[in-house]
Amino acid sequence: MTIEQMNLSGIKGVIFDLDGTLVESSLNFTRMRADIGCPQDEDILTFVDALSCAETKANAHRTILQHELEDAQNAKWLAIGKAMVKKVQANNLPMAIVTRNCRQATAVKIANNSIPIDYVLTREDAPAKPDPTALLMVANTWQLQPEDCLYVGDFIYDQQAAENAGMKWFLV
Repeated sequence: MTIEQMNLSGIKGVIFDLDGTLVESSLNFTRMRADIGCPQDEDILTFVDALSCAETKANAHRTILQHELEDAQNAKWLAIGKAMVKKVQANNLPMAIVTRNCRQATAVKIANNSIPIDYVLTREDAPAKPDPTALLMVANTWQLQPEDCLYVGDFIYDQQAAENAGMKWFLV
């Protein structure tokens, strides 16, 4: 997709995914799954949430955090991400980020790239996408109807979260 295809007509607020949308990500999910014993065809966060042993769950969270923090150090703005943010700024629309990342790695990526978005929800703030809770929290904070918001992402979970929230969506 190109920036020209991002239609802001009738949009009153834009929410962005982070990895693969605003910044590059080199997370190796195959290795991450192997490191925590998660089957390759399963969602990592769902797998960890279902672990019954508290120690195993804590170790899995630590392993995921380590992967995310390593990735965060090297994450750079994507050209399309920067262009989309500038387009939204030019239209004077509120912006937010909703990510499945942890708060710590998200903060590093935002700070290292001077991303001008202050309203950020991570997996510590709401259930992970495709659950629509975080998107609905943003719309509610902005006092907007979900259908007046656009969610921009790069993965099927982003599309599903937007559809689950009743928002328009744009995949990059």
